[in-house]
Amino acid sequence: MANILAVDDDMQILSIIKKALENDGHRVETADRAEKVIKEKLSRYDLILLDVMMPDTDGFTFCKDIRNSVDCPILFITAKTMDTDLTEGFAAGADDYIRKPFSLAELRARVNAHLRRERREYHSRIVSENFNFDISAKLLYFHQEQIELTKSEYEICEFLVRNRGQVFSLEQILEKVYGFDCGSDSSAIREHIKNIRAKLKKCGENPIETVWGIGYKWY
Repeated sequence: MANILAVDDDMQILSIIKKALENDGHRVETADRAEKVIKEKLSRYDLILLDVMMPDTDGFTFCKDIRNSVDCPILFITAKTMDTDLTEGFAAGADDYIRKPFSLAELRARVNAHLRRERREYHSRIVSENFNFDISAKLLYFHQEQIELTKSEYEICEFLVRNRGQVFSLEQILEKVYGFDCGSDSSAIREHIKNIRAKLKKCGENPIETVWGIGYKWY
């Protein structure tokens, strides 16, 4: 069982989310405005579902505001699916997004997949050139400097480095990292990789190579 927070100004959607996820055994709290969320309680949640287009404080702004104080997965629920919208969402710290309208099967699959990721336990390190992966803490270091990655960005890097030299398509990375494929748009992975490269570029490194027409690999 997980503690989940759902924030959406549509009360009908909140009711659907709450009922579906509680049927899976989770405890779900809801809020129809970002302003109604008690920030002191955020640490108790294992996953947050966040609508983008809300009055007053929108989802992007709220995500940016709380991302440094919570480390659980944040999934946007959105009808905004233009590339610029997705870029803004991932830059704000989101791990994934669910398109509106969504099916209950997709909602449950996405939520449970991210929760499974959170429950994985690793007890080792991976070293690749100047990069050091602390698997148990899910942290990436360049020499001794920690690189600030979201959970999804870290998982993509770890998957690629565990299979270094092998080329994977966006769809394969999506399936291997998230553990499911229910029609998700692989552009989410493309945006994560773009953000990863921007962060690693500051270290003067670009370990994720593009193999044109096929996909990506860790050098």
